[in-house]
Amino acid sequence: MGNNIKDDKDWRECITITNHKLYCHSLFSAHHRHWPHSTLSDSISCHILSFLPTRISITINILFRRWRHLCQDLHVLNLGGSNSARHLFATTVTDQRFWKGMVKFSAIPIFLFRFRVVCHGEGAATGVASMRKGEACLLCLSNGDGSPMPSSFSSSSSYSSSSFSFSCGCVVIVVVLWLVMNYSKQEKRASLLHTNVSEASSNFGVSTDHTPLNNGGGKLEVTYDGRSLIVGGKRDLFYSGSIHYTRSTPDMWPDLLDKSKRGGINVIQTYVFWNAHEVEKGQFKFDTGGPYDVVKFLKLVQERGMYVTLRLGPFIQAEWNHGGLPYWLREVPNIIFRSFNEPFKKYMQEFVISVIAKMKEEKLFYPQGGPIILAQIENEYNHVQLAYEEDGDNYVQWAAKLAIGLDCGIPWVMCKQKDAPDPVINACNGRHCGDTFSGPNKPYKPQIWTENWTAQYRVFGDPPSQRSAEDIAFSIIRFFSKNGSLVNYYMYHGGTNFGRTSAAFKTTRYYDEAPLDEYGLQRDPKWGHLRDGHRAMNLCKRILLNGATTVNKLTEFNEVRTFEKGDGCVAFLTNNHTKEETTINFRGTEYYLPPRSISVLGDCKNVIYNTQMIASQHNSRNYKTSKQANNHKWEMFVEEIPTTIQLKPDKNAPQELYSMLKDLTDYGWFTTSFELGPEDFPKKDGTSPVLRILSLGHTLCAYVNGEYIGSGHGSHEEKAFEFQRPVKFKIGTNQISILATTVGLPDSGAYMEHRYAGPKSVTILGLNTGTIDLTHNGWGHQVGIQGEKLEVFTDLGSKKVKWTDVQGPAQGLRWYKTQFTTPEGRDPVAIRMTGMGKGMMYVNGNSIGRHWMSFLSILGKPTQAEYHIPRSYLNPRDNLLVVLEEEPACPDKIVILNVDRNTICSLITEHHPPNVNSWEVKGQKLKPIADVPPEAGATLVCPDRSKISAIEFASFGDPPSGVCGEYVLGKCNAPEAKQIVEQECVGKESCFVPLSKFNNAGGDCKALVKTLAIQANCGPQTPAM
Repeated sequence: MGNNIKDDKDWRECITITNHKLYCHSLFSAHHRHWPHSTLSDSISCHILSFLPTRISITINILFRRWRHLCQDLHVLNLGGSNSARHLFATTVTDQRFWKGMVKFSAIPIFLFRFRVVCHGEGAATGVASMRKGEACLLCLSNGDGSPMPSSFSSSSSYSSSSFSFSCGCVVIVVVLWLVMNYSKQEKRASLLHTNVSEASSNFGVSTDHTPLNNGGGKLEVTYDGRSLIVGGKRDLFYSGSIHYTRSTPDMWPDLLDKSKRGGINVIQTYVFWNAHEVEKGQFKFDTGGPYDVVKFLKLVQERGMYVTLRLGPFIQAEWNHGGLPYWLREVPNIIFRSFNEPFKKYMQEFVISVIAKMKEEKLFYPQGGPIILAQIENEYNHVQLAYEEDGDNYVQWAAKLAIGLDCGIPWVMCKQKDAPDPVINACNGRHCGDTFSGPNKPYKPQIWTENWTAQYRVFGDPPSQRSAEDIAFSIIRFFSKNGSLVNYYMYHGGTNFGRTSAAFKTTRYYDEAPLDEYGLQRDPKWGHLRDGHRAMNLCKRILLNGATTVNKLTEFNEVRTFEKGDGCVAFLTNNHTKEETTINFRGTEYYLPPRSISVLGDCKNVIYNTQMIASQHNSRNYKTSKQANNHKWEMFVEEIPTTIQLKPDKNAPQELYSMLKDLTDYGWFTTSFELGPEDFPKKDGTSPVLRILSLGHTLCAYVNGEYIGSGHGSHEEKAFEFQRPVKFKIGTNQISILATTVGLPDSGAYMEHRYAGPKSVTILGLNTGTIDLTHNGWGHQVGIQGEKLEVFTDLGSKKVKWTDVQGPAQGLRWYKTQFTTPEGRDPVAIRMTGMGKGMMYVNGNSIGRHWMSFLSILGKPTQAEYHIPRSYLNPRDNLLVVLEEEPACPDKIVILNVDRNTICSLITEHHPPNVNSWEVKGQKLKPIADVPPEAGATLVCPDRSKISAIEFASFGDPPSGVCGEYVLGKCNAPEAKQIVEQECVGKESCFVPLSKFNNAGGDCKALVKTLAIQANCGPQTPAM
């Protein structure tokens, strides 16, 4: 070795001759993987120790630009080990041995290559020396400390190209001839071997051997190949859950993370919210100790032994205000968002660099000992890329280079980005990526699913929507059965859009149908069924990650996928028909599959999990009126309606609303006045002039001469709307006052900087003298309303204005306040806004978000009626509740609620397999945990260590109608069913009721397949609302 190479720093400063590096590549096949330290500042070192009489060490620096150009299309081939330099030895002995130092071949010492590759091109890849059929070419790897590492390669692997064809017996000769004869022809060899490397990568593809590397506890690094991510030298399956630190309070974080881990989650995914961390240009705040302390959140994840995917965006969409972009960015001259635009690139780069710097400072990246194993740049850019034409393509390349150049030591991903530049991994978003994803854009990249939508986000005006646990389970098992590496649930906990953080028309509640609901409670069966799916995959993962795959397509809808390694076997039996059940004969055994389901056979014999047959429990959410929080005495403060007397015209026409408000408030006043004489009024009795306002969005309340005449609004799909109301004007001066409002800024689409809102035109129709166009009549403007400026929602601010008693319904634009006692217990707290219209809610000065009860869905009900009040917002006893109401309303029906999921259920049929928890892997064999064969049955577990107080429903026979919490007996039922369940469960924190308990039950039930249904209550029984 050269004496000038002393340590890693020297390695990084050294670039070896291009053709020597390429020879290393040509010798090995293309088993690809990513090198996490791929930065433009890094270098390549390929030190050649010759077996010529004189020991030669060659270390030659080459120009950076030349190397970078070479890397653009180069597949870097390596042995699939860690990024640390490797010793490669070859021998033709017939048994596999691991050596330290050198290996002798025909008495000739061979020190082949110790090399380290860092390339900004297509990433790195690994391979094996070629061999002919019947020969054994054995390879030994060693860590940097010389300790041996196992290497297992397929004996059928081979290498061929137009220029090189090696067998093990000729490796030495080729090496000698190549070094001696071609040393003076560097450029010619570089060009030739560059071609051969590309051929090698296409000929070999991805190695079928997936033995975890560095499993001796080597370097902290994250790499990948075409089969999986490799973290710390080990392959694994990754079950990720999105939890946004901005959508829950810091006191909720530990419980959310604990429940996630118990649900089998080993990765937490979160965005970094630009407009939460750079509210003012150039002032970055990441660890303030407040609600947006991302550093604290990530360290809590790390404390629980989970990993992190950090999605920097910085455009994130996420149904978050302005897609995460700070408002001030909109006012930067000549800016075009998300484009190859210099102003946008400047501020995006500054933010991304600041985030990475903070993460490095806190040692949060995995190579530093932290939890972050993946990072994402941009977000679903393919949706808008074509709109920006060439600037879109250039922006993608620039964003990828920006990310890789930050030297984080981890892979980067781009979701929904088919052309993600190397080494960035393109990932899938959607509901069924196992079938819809076209796959990674290079064979050496793993399959990553960044967003598996657990429900559908909601907008005001939407009816209820659900995605079943069964459908999600089918999607993830399908994905892993097709070599998936990581699946992320978006969202695992949705949480709450507190304050004004939701995007245009999005509800305050976010992904409430996730496995952990808005309040952080486990939503079963979704949480439990997915947990069981994770356990099933973990029981199978050794074979999934290392086994050979066989696919047998039985029919249009039925399929069998098997993975086998040695005597280990895993099978996936799939029935993809959405309506018809089926039976599949697999290796002599009949297996029943419900419609649209997959059965996992953990040993190719025993069903350990079926996606459609839920073995875990169900539950029902209860809203219960707090006993001590509802003795309200309401008072109100009336906002003054400004006119041109207070707001004199300062613009010819109404100002555009976004640029007027600058995202400081939802509210803006517009005022104008005009004169009418007796001759202007209609002559026909019973007719009135009409005020018509065309608005670009989002909502408005109109006042004429200080009187409320009505409100109007757009929708998520169509922001613009027309407002028309008949009005009783007066002779003389008439004042028109418009309170225009936004309901969040836009969060998606191209050219977001060119979106607009607010009144566009104002006319008076139906006058005797014709239409009056007031659009250019001269308008006064005011940002915000008085109560906001005085902060009447706080204890101190509330004392600055006069409050009067509420006596029945009142017209709009009122502030209502009351005191309430902190609800009993420790359950989550909510407020039901019955009787209200639209506005904002505050508890002890904290905004809990927008309410909108008057925007009804097609079902005639508000999209969201209950709103979360975090316990951390409450005082030990007395609390101030303030509601801003824009529309006519009365607060008398507002109710404070406790929230629980103490109603638990189970629904098990005779077709159900035993719960996956009945199985374990011992000695690489699937075995029952108990000594007796596993048995199907109903499992019930109360939350928070409470006990089952009552069995509210039990039946065995025909399946009941209804859902958990509302079960109704079917046509036939074993009369002793409830008694059997009560004996097994009442007074216990958990219980298991095997189906065998009903062997002698059933009465006269003729059902071919009987169902056991149970509904139980945990803790004291309290009537729900």
